Amino acid sequence: MRQAFIALVAVVVVSAAGETINFDSAKPGTVPAGWTVAMTHTGGAPRWEILKAETAPSRPNVFAQVSDDNTGARFPLAIYDKANLKDGALTVKCKPVSGAGDQTCGMVWRYRDPDNYYIVRANALENNVVLYKVEGGKRVSLAPRGTPPKTYGVKHPVPSGKWSTLKVTFQGDLFTVYMDGQKLFQVEDSTFQNAGKAGLWTKADSVTLFDDFQIDGK
Repeated sequence: MRQAFIALVAVVVVSAAGETINFDSAKPGTVPAGWTVAMTHTGGAPRWEILKAETAPSRPNVFAQVSDDNTGARFPLAIYDKANLKDGALTVKCKPVSGAGDQTCGMVWRYRDPDNYYIVRANALENNVVLYKVEGGKRVSLAPRGTPPKTYGVKHPVPSGKWSTLKVTFQGDLFTVYMDGQKLFQVEDSTFQNAGKAGLWTKADSVTLFDDFQIDGK
């Protein structure tokens, strides 16, 4: 009985630890199994693929969005099909490489389809971090809690050509955003309350590398 109890606890601990995807077993030049490429709005098709990168936090591979179409309202998405979360946390290491209009890295959660989801993104050209909802295809920024209604995220250094760690936790209507371990702000919103998929996001001509995508929750 005691051994069975210990085994059960071990299973629960492993399950609660979530999943970290480092992309190292995927073939370069491909979209890894279990991922779906999509896009919000119009423009050139997104191009997500596995690349080898010497600077990867966990070598050798990263997952990258490499198309450089500069259509402003163009949001390439890579959705992890196995995720189905209502509450939990997402963390990713990301490196904006290039982009004249945008150099962004972002994550989405409670994703229903390319026109309905939450997103948090960091922009190296604007040096800010913003949380949005995309509802019916319209992207709307959500003001940090305790600020005026139209406040546009927070100013924060986002280095270009270097790795940073972006994290968001979501519990009910409350979302908390972190950058490199520092808590930046919280947002409250009740638009999407059901579980949904999770994934990665960029904008316009942003070429961005992603690694160590961590998913925790239920």
